[in-house]
Amino acid sequence: MNTQGEITRIRYDEGCLAAHALNLIGDRWALLVVRELMFAPKRFQMLRAGMPGISASVLNGRLAQLQEAGVIAHDARLGVYALTDAGRGLLPVLEALCRWALTVPGHDPSRFISPSALMISMGVNLMPDRARGRAALAGFDFGREAFEMRLAGGRLSTTAVARPDAPFVLIGDGNTLAVAVYGTVPLPSLIASGLVRAEGDLSAAQDFIDLFRLEPQPSNDPIPPSDGSPRP
Repeated sequence: MNTQGEITRIRYDEGCLAAHALNLIGDRWALLVVRELMFAPKRFQMLRAGMPGISASVLNGRLAQLQEAGVIAHDARLGVYALTDAGRGLLPVLEALCRWALTVPGHDPSRFISPSALMISMGVNLMPDRARGRAALAGFDFGREAFEMRLAGGRLSTTAVARPDAPFVLIGDGNTLAVAVYGTVPLPSLIASGLVRAEGDLSAAQDFIDLFRLEPQPSNDPIPPSDGSPRP
């Protein structure tokens, strides 16, 4: 045990690239810290708010490890943590983990979902056939965080903003907006029940959330998966 009460880190003594990556980002909570910083720098307490259950000491430890690994940087003057280029490069890793998680049992979508988690999840669960040829700009307001999500060319891009400026804005927390996006209840009914709020064009909002489904989707990746065989 170390002075923070954590079990001393065990490093993999291997030349395997996956083992090397796990030595840097494989500890518990590490990738969730990356997830919470994926769209914008955050202060310590904002990070904790996105990861219920993490203690201050453990979060301090993970932040120190990720800084040492070159994944995040700390601006002491502003008091914020931000991803480096290496950290932002982990978005496809988080997306791949989400895709894999859709194929194995045990996922409970009723448990806590942070705003950043929902934004990443939506990038994974966009239905390519429905999205093809569509263009849209959506706003999401979670109170302390807000985002704009743009659909173009069959791809989503997400940006953290102070206040969404979009044809429609969905308002709620991570879990209630996940119900709106992935559930089967029409948006007007959810609004009438008080579960979520919305501003702007509700018809466009319904059309947009109808593009998502919480199930494995065909990959948009133009690079075919490796068959594991050596290449010259």
